Amino acid sequence: MLEKSFGLFYFLKQPKTTKRPNHYVYLRITVDGVCRDISIKRQWSTSRWDQSTGRATGTKLDAKSINAYIETLSAKVYQAKLSLIENDKIITADSLKNKITGRGDETKMLLQLIVKHNKKMEALIGNGYSLATLKRYQTIHQHTKNFIMWKYGVNDFSINELNYEFGAEYVFWLKAFKNCANNSVIKYVSNLKKIVMECVRKGWLKNDPFIELRFIKDDVIRVALTKDELTTITNKTFITDRLNNVKDIFLFSCYTGLAYVDIFNLRRSQIVRGIDDFLWINIQRQKTGTLSRLPLLPVAFGIMNKYNDHPKCADESYVLPVLTNQKMNAYLKEIADICGITTNLTFHIARHTFATTITLNNGVPIETVSKMLGHKSLQQTQHYAKILDCKVSEDMILLRKKLSFV
Repeated sequence: MLEKSFGLFYFLKQPKTTKRPNHYVYLRITVDGVCRDISIKRQWSTSRWDQSTGRATGTKLDAKSINAYIETLSAKVYQAKLSLIENDKIITADSLKNKITGRGDETKMLLQLIVKHNKKMEALIGNGYSLATLKRYQTIHQHTKNFIMWKYGVNDFSINELNYEFGAEYVFWLKAFKNCANNSVIKYVSNLKKIVMECVRKGWLKNDPFIELRFIKDDVIRVALTKDELTTITNKTFITDRLNNVKDIFLFSCYTGLAYVDIFNLRRSQIVRGIDDFLWINIQRQKTGTLSRLPLLPVAFGIMNKYNDHPKCADESYVLPVLTNQKMNAYLKEIADICGITTNLTFHIARHTFATTITLNNGVPIETVSKMLGHKSLQQTQHYAKILDCKVSEDMILLRKKLSFV
């Protein structure tokens, strides 16, 4: 990529610490309006310097010597510029400066860049990033490290060597050796590509080396509880408080659509009076950072009041005494077995149930559901817009009645 404007200029710069008659000589490289200054490690008197030409004046030997050095240095800049062009590198003031000062040969290594990226992300946990996102990028680092050792037998890999083959082989390795599903592979490669594209934006790479990689996501079937399954769980009373508590928290999610982490962090201060004078939940989703506002349905309200006197709720102002996600899912499997539900019951199914069985299948518009789920776009919500067989049956019964009069 050629620059639009380019210029070299030499000038004198006075030292900051002392006032001397001789000043340091600097070279200023300007590319597309961006300037970078380089000391040429020479000093010269202001009285013998032509500021307009950026050269020493006079015919003495010392003046001829420094001017010859300046011309040689200028030739090196043009040579560095030619080298960047021949190697398909972006010409910037920084790239030319690095080339002249000897930093141009510094190789950017992929794993080192991923580590730096992850350290920055770790510092921003809670301020734009979640711990789950950091863990995903740490997994990407480990996968990439193992792949590079498997494929190339080295501890790191230069970003300048990244190409389509690297990406295609990485995809093969993830599927064949890590048994990753297609959608997981797409997610891993997409996250790695975000780091690589940052290299492109910084001028370390000219183009996206993975631009030719093509992916097609597999459709994911969103499993939700049917109306009968939801009723079965609701009406079931267990012999242990442990299972009854997990049941209540799961049902609270079914009737609010909140994800596990959002219910885990939900405080009573986030239950507010809405514009309709009913109680609303007003939170910022941890996963996306988007605002989620939804009215509190009677079932969810009753569950919340049930735990008013629970120590965690009374002392720490939490809405519900939520256990760890691992324990919640383990106990939900017990609940499913006792209730005779064959669906692999996990906590996230509650969110699917809210989106389909509770709202969409009861005529709530998809735009309203999307708003309550805290989705950034309607396209996200469309994954949940699955019409269950029972709704199809109800609609067809109505159609049969209408057709019977024809």
